[in-house]
Amino acid sequence: MGSRGGGGTSGAEAPRRSGRGGAGGMRLFSPEYYALCAGGGMLAAGTTHLAITPLDVLKVNMQTQPMFAKGLVDGFPRVYAAEGLSGFYRGLLPLWGRNLPFSMLMFSTFEHTVGFLYQKVIQKKKEDCSTAQQLGATCLAGYISGAVGTVVSNPADNIVSSLYNKKAKNIIHAVKSIGLRGLFTRSLPIRITLVGPVVTMQWFFYDSIKILTGLPPSGGLPRELEEANT
Repeated sequence: MGSRGGGGTSGAEAPRRSGRGGAGGMRLFSPEYYALCAGGGMLAAGTTHLAITPLDVLKVNMQTQPMFAKGLVDGFPRVYAAEGLSGFYRGLLPLWGRNLPFSMLMFSTFEHTVGFLYQKVIQKKKEDCSTAQQLGATCLAGYISGAVGTVVSNPADNIVSSLYNKKAKNIIHAVKSIGLRGLFTRSLPIRITLVGPVVTMQWFFYDSIKILTGLPPSGGLPRELEEANT
């Protein structure tokens, strides 16, 4: 009954007046919002690599030792017998060191870039844009986010490559042999050339499927949340 009176505020009006949207009253496109995007990217990459590292360890053993095992059934027991449970996660920390920063920066940069493109470049609400404009924003944001993630993760990538190729005994030895400047610059142009288009295509196909099924593309705000957030 109170909502009919002049002093009542409906649930739909609350976010509009507070300037906040989303669960828990978090302001969209705030530092906390991007921190949540980065945390989601870290969690997604971390759990994925936790699951696939045992398979990767077995694959490397089978590639370097052709007689090691025929497949998963006899391969896993041999890894366990030789190295114990920790043997299944050999190389996990360097892998996390490379891929967690990449995923954190890639997801948060994508969200920030898409929002910037709609607000400052296209200057239209997402729903008012054509499909070509929406996918164009997705592709440009995808390439930029892939490039940023690549730059940040390049030192760890060089360390991981040095360890896997047995050019270094440990992380400290790898850092000393590559050098501080080399950590950030070695293989960076080729990585951006390769990773940028890959990330772009991932976001392009992901958003294309969403649009074809009637869902909005990634990033940006629905009209009602954008109005509530201004």
